[in-house]
Amino acid sequence: MSLETTLAIIKPDATRAGNIGHIVQRITDAGFRLRGMRLMHLTRQQAEGFYAVHRERSFFGELVDFMCSGPVVVMALEKEDAVRAWRDLMGPTNSKDAPKGTIRGDFGTDVGENAAHGSDSPENAVSEVAFFFATSDLL
Repeated sequence: MSLETTLAIIKPDATRAGNIGHIVQRITDAGFRLRGMRLMHLTRQQAEGFYAVHRERSFFGELVDFMCSGPVVVMALEKEDAVRAWRDLMGPTNSKDAPKGTIRGDFGTDVGENAAHGSDSPENAVSEVAFFFATSDLL
């Protein structure tokens, strides 16, 4: 295992529900180090750019609309094997399949409004973190 940085996003459904503090507490309790954190409201251009890999998929427009529907919290998280560890803490993409005790199982409602995003590989984590944070922004 190696020390990694991954991107985490608390999505608009979880921010609207007032769960930012609960989710950040779980992240720190799980041993992640917050290297960067920002509350922001994504523009359509930012959401389309970030999710460009899904542009040809049927859910792209709905995903972009959702991610622009309210504030999000973007975070750069550091830990040994951070990508896997954050994905384990989030739980499965579909919140209905996510066990209690995971972020999505406790704070998400379905496959779209699932409370959190996480990088799916160390390579994608590098580009996703760089999308939101300059190197000088990270502690």
